Amino acid sequence: MFTLSFFKAAAERAIKTLAQSLIAILAVGQTTVLTVDWQAALAVAATATLLSVLSSVASAGIGNAGPSLVNEATVPPVIVHGSGD
Repeated sequence: MFTLSFFKAAAERAIKTLAQSLIAILAVGQTTVLTVDWQAALAVAATATLLSVLSSVASAGIGNAGPSLVNEATVPPVIVHGSGD
């Protein structure tokens, strides 16, 4: 659990959760960047981010070595080369 790759993956999930929470608040509240209550929006997003981190820690040791409950495989990216025409 206390590996660099675990913390990188957990941080990535937490940042995504933060962004998704802010997007949801803007979309569901039918508000704009100028009219949103930023203090409340950031408080909700921070709470969701904390829950994401706690979820990652709670799921450590289940499945693979990462902060996930599943045993997903890492697949290298496919590099497509041009036909050379």
